[in-house]
Amino acid sequence: MTKSFTLNEAKGPSSEELRSHVVFDDPRHHIRLYQGDSLELLALLPESSVDLIFADPPYFLSNGGITCHAGKMVSVNKGAWDKSQGPATNHEFNRSWLAACQRILKPNGSLWVSGTAHVIHSVGFAMQQLGFKLLNDISWVKPNPPPNLSCRYFTHATETIIWAARDKKSRHTFNYKLMKETNRGKQMKSVWEIKPPETWEKRFGKHPTQKPLALLERILLASSHEGDLVLDPFSGSGTTLLAAFRLRRHALGCELSAEFVSLSVQRICSEMVQIELSVSCVQFSLDLVSDPMDRSKCALSRPTNRAAQMPTQVQLVQQERRFYFIGRSDSRVIFSVLADSLDEARQKFRASGRSDSDALFIIKTETQIFLA
Repeated sequence: MTKSFTLNEAKGPSSEELRSHVVFDDPRHHIRLYQGDSLELLALLPESSVDLIFADPPYFLSNGGITCHAGKMVSVNKGAWDKSQGPATNHEFNRSWLAACQRILKPNGSLWVSGTAHVIHSVGFAMQQLGFKLLNDISWVKPNPPPNLSCRYFTHATETIIWAARDKKSRHTFNYKLMKETNRGKQMKSVWEIKPPETWEKRFGKHPTQKPLALLERILLASSHEGDLVLDPFSGSGTTLLAAFRLRRHALGCELSAEFVSLSVQRICSEMVQIELSVSCVQFSLDLVSDPMDRSKCALSRPTNRAAQMPTQVQLVQQERRFYFIGRSDSRVIFSVLADSLDEARQKFRASGRSDSDALFIIKTETQIFLA
């Protein structure tokens, strides 16, 4: 298994500066998130230290246009970070961050970059200029794209994802057999039909360019191994880090926006809490951490209504309400108690010798056991 990256392996001023940007760090699960400008942060990371990079850079499409969302006309503007500075400046930016990624990739490492026509051609040209080895261009097809309101263009239904190895000598990872198995025994093509992020993926908020978890899981399954170190230089809502956690990869993320850093931390902590609760409370087998599988075609990609599947003739034999207190520093269950209300649970938490500030989350579960 690949050794995880740790700050202790880097010495000197750059290490201290990098440490100052850490906003979330879970050594237990090897997940770390930095806040700051990606170019500055990438320059501080050790050379040849990362196995795989997924990047979703600015598309430079915030030009004052309009699009359709939920049946309404809305602006395409995402924010100042997505506004075009002109073709030359945009391309120089792409060359800069791609060169920074190339420096920290291991000799056999690879890079995935998503984009639309606004940016992807510049990315591909910059990769050629820098000596990357282009492996595939994936067409991500969105089954239900928003209509084109101007009626002057074809409906935009795809994004392109370029997959490239660090250089011409790289022997990149490709889990061919696994991809073939997930595609019902046939070679997987470079056209992927995957739904955009579903409602449950946005329950803590949403990023304007958020990618579906199923897309990132496929990318990680295709081109990395358990224990590999994955980096996302434009982390956004944290989907790459979440996919890495679910698939037992190690992950680093860089994000400039405090708003999206907060969103990422909520998503990651929620996933960790759910797993911790399952491990603590349930003795039979559950899908606690995803086995290697392609969720894009799996019914498990969204929650199911378990209650609707229960037999109608059942007898309630036990019912309880339990509160779980999740630690602020280590994102695990630090206290659990049976109680009738949140106030009662908090009183018992304080009586145990802990302070309210020790808890990051309080989770309430209501368990009912039926005799079928």
